[in-house]
Amino acid sequence: MTLTCGFIGLGLIGGSIAKAIRQNNPDTKILAYDIEEASLLLSKQEGVTDEIFTSITPAFGFCDFLFLCAPVSKNNDLLLLLKNWIQPNCIITDVGSVKTPIHHLIEAQSLSPCFIGGHPMAGSEKPGFANSNALLLENAYYILTPGKEVLPEKIEQFKTMVSSFGAIPLVLDYQKHDYITAAISHLPHVIAASLVNLVKESDDENGLMKLIAAGGFKDITRIASSSPIMWQQICLTNTANIRDLLTDYISSLNEMITILDQKSTDSLYHFFSDAKDYRDSFLDVASGPIKKTHDMYLDIPDQTGAIVKVATILADKNISIKNIGIMHNREFQQGALRIEFYDDFALLEATELLKTNQYTIYERN
Repeated sequence: MTLTCGFIGLGLIGGSIAKAIRQNNPDTKILAYDIEEASLLLSKQEGVTDEIFTSITPAFGFCDFLFLCAPVSKNNDLLLLLKNWIQPNCIITDVGSVKTPIHHLIEAQSLSPCFIGGHPMAGSEKPGFANSNALLLENAYYILTPGKEVLPEKIEQFKTMVSSFGAIPLVLDYQKHDYITAAISHLPHVIAASLVNLVKESDDENGLMKLIAAGGFKDITRIASSSPIMWQQICLTNTANIRDLLTDYISSLNEMITILDQKSTDSLYHFFSDAKDYRDSFLDVASGPIKKTHDMYLDIPDQTGAIVKVATILADKNISIKNIGIMHNREFQQGALRIEFYDDFALLEATELLKTNQYTIYERN
């Protein structure tokens, strides 16, 4: 039987899910509503959607899966419009990174038997359907927060759907989800934005901080380029969890001030060592989204053909390159060219080969 999937909102996440479904389940019928007509027309042009709508219609009530992908502040109103059309066999889900408000609304509207909250743990600082990608969800955790009355077979059906486009389904209680995401997603965005604002306010009239900001600053603040509207809404809907964790974080920073004032050698070492050990342990979680990479960094001359020469040396020995790219700073990597390999054996072989050819190699632990 052909499945029908409806999308209320077709931005970055909704568009990426729709593209993943189209790519992995090509016979699925996909309906979409969005206030941005250009996004709808583009989705139709690319063959992602079968039917597009500029208003909510009863057609969405007959979907097998209904994805609520509008901004959090809009989903509630749109759900109320859809309520009387939704059929009992429909699985309603959302993609918001805060689950408590929508679960409360679902329970108030007696829609719990149909609802499985969803949060794909993936994204980009570039919003909109134009930036959506079927591979955005690949190997990312996709959190499911089922309603209290959802049948187990519906949960399994949705898990199968999520797995079909390469994501990793993980079932959590919605309140636990909101606390976890406040710690690993929401708080980091607040910190990144705060750091950017601090540098903005601390910079001199010549903008020297902005001019020379390199890898460390760019890495930790990349997410500050995300949608201000989205993060405004997240902070307004997961306020208590963010506030509690932010209070703890401020406390830890105050402890760091004390350590600095005391110039405590041991405390400083353990502060950075404990963080390094815990962060490095993420690589030991085989199913996690942070994977160990087999990469090296090396100095190359700034001249035409330099990268080709390195690639040729490796190709002549049948060493396959998984990824290669120029690093625009040497703050962390120390080398100008990063090369990633498929396994440790290839990395070791390439290291010895390039050293033999007089290249300086910097291996990352």
